[in-house]
Amino acid sequence: MSSEISDPDDDHAAEVQVARIEDEMEQSYIDYAMSVIAGRALPDVRDGLKPVHRRILYAMHEAGVTSRASHRKSSSVVGETMGDYHPHGDSAIYDTLARMAQDFSMRYPLVDGQGNFGSVDGDPPAAMRYTEARMAPIAEELLADLDRDTVDFSSNYDDRLEEPDVLPAAFPNLLVNGSSGIAVGMSTNIPPHNLGEVIDATIHLIDHPDCTVEDLMEHVPGPDFPTGANIVGRNGVYKAYKTGRGKIRVRAEFEVDEEDGRIVITELPFQQNKSRLVERIADDVNEGTIPGIRDLRDESDRDGIRIVIELKQSAMPDVVKNQLLDNHLERTFGVINLALVDGAPQVLTLKETLQEYLDHRREVVRRRSQHELEEAQDRAHILEGRLRALESVNDVVEIIRNATDRDAAKSALREEYGFSQPQVEHIVAMQLGSLTSMEAEEIEREYEDIQARIERLNEILEDESELLGVVEGELREIKEEYDDERRTAFVEDDGTVTHEDLIPEAEMVVTMSEDDYIKRMPLSTFTAQNRGGKGIIGTDLKEGDSVSSVFVANTHDLLLVFTTHGQIYELKTYQIPEMSRTARGKSAVNLLDLEDGEEITAVVNTDELSDEQYLTMVTRGGYVKRTCASEFGHILSTGIRAISLEDSDELVDVEVTDGDTDLVIGTRGGMSIRFDEEEVRPMGRNARGVRGIRLEESDRVAGVAAVDPDRHSWVLTVTENGYGKRSDIDAYRVQSRNGKGLIDIKTNERNGEVIGIATVGPGDHLVTMSRGGQIMRTRVEDFSIVGRNTMGVTVMEVVADDRVACMEVVPAETIDPDDDE
Repeated sequence: MSSEISDPDDDHAAEVQVARIEDEMEQSYIDYAMSVIAGRALPDVRDGLKPVHRRILYAMHEAGVTSRASHRKSSSVVGETMGDYHPHGDSAIYDTLARMAQDFSMRYPLVDGQGNFGSVDGDPPAAMRYTEARMAPIAEELLADLDRDTVDFSSNYDDRLEEPDVLPAAFPNLLVNGSSGIAVGMSTNIPPHNLGEVIDATIHLIDHPDCTVEDLMEHVPGPDFPTGANIVGRNGVYKAYKTGRGKIRVRAEFEVDEEDGRIVITELPFQQNKSRLVERIADDVNEGTIPGIRDLRDESDRDGIRIVIELKQSAMPDVVKNQLLDNHLERTFGVINLALVDGAPQVLTLKETLQEYLDHRREVVRRRSQHELEEAQDRAHILEGRLRALESVNDVVEIIRNATDRDAAKSALREEYGFSQPQVEHIVAMQLGSLTSMEAEEIEREYEDIQARIERLNEILEDESELLGVVEGELREIKEEYDDERRTAFVEDDGTVTHEDLIPEAEMVVTMSEDDYIKRMPLSTFTAQNRGGKGIIGTDLKEGDSVSSVFVANTHDLLLVFTTHGQIYELKTYQIPEMSRTARGKSAVNLLDLEDGEEITAVVNTDELSDEQYLTMVTRGGYVKRTCASEFGHILSTGIRAISLEDSDELVDVEVTDGDTDLVIGTRGGMSIRFDEEEVRPMGRNARGVRGIRLEESDRVAGVAAVDPDRHSWVLTVTENGYGKRSDIDAYRVQSRNGKGLIDIKTNERNGEVIGIATVGPGDHLVTMSRGGQIMRTRVEDFSIVGRNTMGVTVMEVVADDRVACMEVVPAETIDPDDDE
């Protein structure tokens, strides 16, 4: 019978497993990711430490480098940690050690360092051979009771030693010192907090297990950064505590000294590099981004941060302050409260974080109490044996003396009195001096104390409320020992620094051309001139283009912009690009969604507008309409309808009225009509309106003016050939609407047609602009008061081919006295 001999190659082949490479790659990557997540990058929710932090502290504990010992070379600590517990590079261990010693990185440093451990300027620590370290006192609270079976231990990387899986942690270190780290596919960023506040919240949770995050925030209002500074608003903090994620704005602490013209920065946002901050501010000054700064000095020393910013005399401190806030003095701290819970990453709310710590601390106290109970019971058992031996001391001594050796003595005692083995071990080892009455009394007292201790430990283990009472008491002791004042304050500001805050308030002249080029220029660019001059260049027009409108507004004004097609848009003045007089402007396509041939015809400032007022509109065809201002509260970026137009009609002008105003409508042909606005009932946005003036066939409306009953005013009329006049308002008697009206100004060949009409008062200025781009600013008092139906005087000299295109009145209250000299 032949036997089969197996081929060795077949045996090896039987061990081969078929696997898809994508499955193997996926599983290998998952294993790697979990290794990084659990073994390096994320802190444990119980003690708030990553493995490297825990191993450094444990290595120092084992080496006796406590707060009461002398400092040890950092290289020695790093070597002990790397050799016994953390099999990674020494630079990673030393970087962690150095950070635990930095009072600007850790709210409560865990390492007491000597030497150069870096600075807020980003300077690196000195080499580990030059620095020394030992545990800080508060770090010892994390390791307290480690030898009392309070936590589990695991073998180190080479199975020679054991290391703790977690530290007992007598305070909630995860929140107190925070943590940051980047794992695979996730990251954590937990801000530091004030120790006393966190402990108060933990105690509140013990006493009120059903409390809410809002309740806990009464004790923990927000993070408390080691560098101080200010948290802006509370919404971000609330969201972070409620959901585990949120964005917190942190603002530097500074003082604006307007008298000396300086801004002094004394505290920086957490993790902001001071040296880099100063460099970036200097770069912005050199590039002209922040033009109001003349000098910048870093006067910081060991006593604290002090950055002095000297301002130019012409600078506006608030504007410079807001520019600094927008670009340099505010940072966003993105909170991601991610930690390991039972070895798995989890995003936690404030309550969940404290609850996980509390569960851990409850288990630590339970295990410690159980350990101490067993020790106490063992000791009580020994003391019971010694006390029984003392009761029959003569017989016991006689038995020991008659025994051949120690083992025989032990056996005899066990047989005679029923002692246990541990008891006879101690009895045989007793010295003669312990047989005195005084020693006997000491043993008796110790036994009573031990019995009381056992009773107390049993209470703790059997009653949950007693156990939690121990946890609470120890937390209060930690607070009493290490609590300090909050460093980070709150600034009650729910908004961000907007672009508007960076723009100084100033009156601006805004021009727009028929080809939709728009720009703004400071009104101060155009000083008041005597009437009759040519003015100065206000814009550089391309060939074939001409000016279509001009208006004056403050940079911070929110404007309602009306167009000839009856649309209304919303626009901030500062959104219009500021340019020089000789610049053409920028295309308005990104600001206003205008159609071909559509032009701006009127602008209303919403800062002077209330819901009780009306927007009164007139069309080229003589129609007038009043609409309540409240109907224009929600304007789309693409604009909304302000008035319905028919028969190729156009919107010409808009005035703000209050229901008790007279209206004066002026026509291109020099006619005018004055009537009470109540003759025009309020209508919706889609209405056409009613007829305000009956026009001659070739005539059309030039504009409308509202008569302020509380202000002495005149009617100012300007024509296209540069002429105009000022007439007393009483010269325009009140009529019923839809009449032909009265002659306002002669519109002969010299004057040309009327281009605008307005009511003006003392101190007002008139701004006129020609189609060719010339602009002129004139005091209204330069015009003599004349009656209606007159020729008027020269307002602005225009060349033969040019015409006055538009006019705008600048109210006296907005005029800078320096511009009126």
